[in-house]
Amino acid sequence: MLVVSFLPVVADAAHALAVLAGPGDLAGPAAAADAATGGALARAAKAARFEGEAGAIVELLAPAGLDCHRLLLVGTGAADKLDALTAERIGGAITARLLTSGETQANVDVTGVLTAEQAAHLAHGAQLRSWQFNPYRTRLKDKQKPSLAHLAVVGAADAAGPHARLAAIAGGVARTRTLVSEPPNILYPESFVEKALDLAGLGVELIVLDDAEMKRLGMGALLGVAQGSVRPARMLAMRWNGTGRDDVKPVVFVGKGVTFDTGGISLKPAAGMEDMKWDMGGAGAVTGAMHALAARKAKAHVIGVVGLVENMPDGNAQRPGDVVTTMNGQTVEVINTDAEGRLVLCDAMWWAQETFEPEIVVDLATLTGAIIISLGHEHAGMFCNDDGLAEQLRSAGAAVGEKLWRMPIGDAYDKLIDSDVADMKNVGPREGGSISAAQFLARFLKPGVKWAHLDVAGTVWSNKPGAVHDKGATGYGVRLLDRFIADNFEA
Repeated sequence: MLVVSFLPVVADAAHALAVLAGPGDLAGPAAAADAATGGALARAAKAARFEGEAGAIVELLAPAGLDCHRLLLVGTGAADKLDALTAERIGGAITARLLTSGETQANVDVTGVLTAEQAAHLAHGAQLRSWQFNPYRTRLKDKQKPSLAHLAVVGAADAAGPHARLAAIAGGVARTRTLVSEPPNILYPESFVEKALDLAGLGVELIVLDDAEMKRLGMGALLGVAQGSVRPARMLAMRWNGTGRDDVKPVVFVGKGVTFDTGGISLKPAAGMEDMKWDMGGAGAVTGAMHALAARKAKAHVIGVVGLVENMPDGNAQRPGDVVTTMNGQTVEVINTDAEGRLVLCDAMWWAQETFEPEIVVDLATLTGAIIISLGHEHAGMFCNDDGLAEQLRSAGAAVGEKLWRMPIGDAYDKLIDSDVADMKNVGPREGGSISAAQFLARFLKPGVKWAHLDVAGTVWSNKPGAVHDKGATGYGVRLLDRFIADNFEA
């Protein structure tokens, strides 16, 4: 990931130089660069119809009058709308333009244009956008390889402090993106746990349950999903307590960790099945959030729990029509083995409540394709039994650009999963599929527990680059959960 520094002046001009401008005449460093180039920057801006839009870029190569290899004029948008998300978008745009350009360093002169906080977020956006996943690409041409390694933000030395916290969060996002991107022959329940063990170095306490222990505890729903795979299931709990006290109730995050989902006996279509390596996106987000909280030493008590299985269709796989018994004794008729995530989550949620006695549980899961039909890829679906919790999560998501849209739940929907042969069935009718999935999870809440279910099926992976992510894994959920904790559970 990109290395960031904050300098009072440009230390080495023989690299790329970026200057900022909003709508109207050039000012500050942009005006100075224009003067040094004999007005070439302003002429280029006019020719490109540059109007200072946030993230818009005009580029001059080997500009006369300056020592830099290339000069970028980058739009900030209107000054009264230049918030943290806009600053991140600006940083992301600079990185996207230069990442494979051959430049190894870029200087961004923000003197007199951005506050220290805005400059920190510009650097954050640049770091987030610099992440790529190339470990298995052995024949990349030089022009395809990332070259940009260092970004120096000039004129905002005070931004180093705010950026340190953001860099910790970026580390969590990078962890999540890596987990979500790994191929399924590399990432499976046991190796997922192995890749999380280094969190102990950040002060995270780890608890691992193997399949024998989960069987002893009666997790028939989770183990029913796993029984068709040669890869044994795992449960991983990650505890961070930065309060310095033992009497603070934890907030619990629970993540669905289906490391590959064939659909089981209810086999998915072959086309696109390779994408199901990211069916553990909820578990990835929870793990990355725990990294972020520990790395920035959050003054909160948070526990992340992830249920890890692989859903395969061998001769021992569970069948449509099977009845499984969950950890809390409720029985489930398995109508569709491809509705497996809720079977994993119900046991994970119950174990988390039994073990840690939280007052708040938030689960994240790539649970239903139906949520993508409803919301596309712009929002994750939120189902919640408490208005205050719903607003806290919505606000946190809006602040970091990870948007949530609240969906309905209620008794009428709950009746859709009643079974004739068991306490419930794992799917309802086609209509309202995301809602009936949420209702299934709601049956595994203890009285008084505030709960939110985030269906992130449409947001953990992107088929095109975004403002602060490349094509592929987005890291969705890490910054949302971190902000939720920061805004509501830290002094």
